[in-house]
Amino acid sequence: MSSFFLFSLVIFLYPIQTLSVTPPVQISEAIGWSTTGRRLETESCRTGNPIDDCWRCDPGWETNRKILADCAVGFGRNAVGGRDGEIYVIKSADDDPVNPIPGSLRYAVIREEPLWIIFDRDMIIKLKQELVMNSHKTIDGRGFNIQISNGPCIAIYNVSNIIIHNIYIHDCQPAGNALVRDTPNHYEVRGRSDGDGISIYGSKDIWIDHCTFSNCYDGLIDVVYGSTAITISNNYMFDHNEVMLMGHSDDFFPDKNMQITIAFNFFGDSLVQRIPRCRHGYFHIVNNIYSGWEMYAIGGSANPTINSQGNVFIASNNKSTKEVTKHELSSGDDGDDWKKWNWRSEGDLMLNDAFFTTSGQETPAAYIKASSMVARPAASLLTTTPPSAGALTCQKNQLC
Repeated sequence: MSSFFLFSLVIFLYPIQTLSVTPPVQISEAIGWSTTGRRLETESCRTGNPIDDCWRCDPGWETNRKILADCAVGFGRNAVGGRDGEIYVIKSADDDPVNPIPGSLRYAVIREEPLWIIFDRDMIIKLKQELVMNSHKTIDGRGFNIQISNGPCIAIYNVSNIIIHNIYIHDCQPAGNALVRDTPNHYEVRGRSDGDGISIYGSKDIWIDHCTFSNCYDGLIDVVYGSTAITISNNYMFDHNEVMLMGHSDDFFPDKNMQITIAFNFFGDSLVQRIPRCRHGYFHIVNNIYSGWEMYAIGGSANPTINSQGNVFIASNNKSTKEVTKHELSSGDDGDDWKKWNWRSEGDLMLNDAFFTTSGQETPAAYIKASSMVARPAASLLTTTPPSAGALTCQKNQLC
């Protein structure tokens, strides 16, 4: 690869700036990629991203919102959210953790019945306590600038079938030791939260798509305590230290059943580590773009299986941070235990001297439980159909 091409590529990828008030636009616009191909003709708007091609070519997306529930891929593909329920419109940004008012986000997410939750205007929601969700809910922010910020954020605890789409989540803070309602008929004292953007605990069939995340107190997305069947896709993440934790601890063995797909995300400026950090389970990391990391990109301990396919890894100019991976040993491990862990890099594009340290077996059979979709060629992410990640600026009666 010529030095001129690499220089041009880095110039494209690095102008993204940290935004603290309004959410970033689609990545395709934010880094200067052309959007002229997004015409109204159905075929010409397709990009090869199977999630986006499933719904974004429809100018009537606003009246056909629930089609989105049929578009997930990867291990979280069965997450239907609130598809089988009514549409519920959020009209108030107010938050009362114990007695939420009708029309507020908290009132909607704790209902027992399935709901597809949308908004009637732009909103910046500052929660007073964690937003504890009930099963079979979709939070769909398309059409407006919806932000959850500057307070505690989203808690997905011991539930199933959740879709979170098109929300800008940032500057999340710890809270707790306070009363919080989790169903219409129950509230209790919740302990201190960590300050994650989204905390997923003991849950399954979860899909987080086209959201933007930045600058939270702890993780942007943490998945722990036996959670599984999860897809994290098309998100834009920037300006954060410990990005994603997958697995509670080295000694929590129920996380061995964890299966998570991380696909089509853009990992942007000022991310340090844990993109993600994995324990025990099976992780398919596919067709993401990594635009630099300050310590490492993909790490783990306790023998996780990591299947990295079709990603673009662009190392920074810091000579000490060229390695994509970090094998972290648990107490009692000897120095060579990590060599038995099944970590592979298949079809990844390594730029600016990035390198991936593989380990374990090379046979495809070793990665069956960590395979959830077919990867596209990594180069196509940059040269033919560049991605559009993060919260979208969708307008009614137009392609999103």
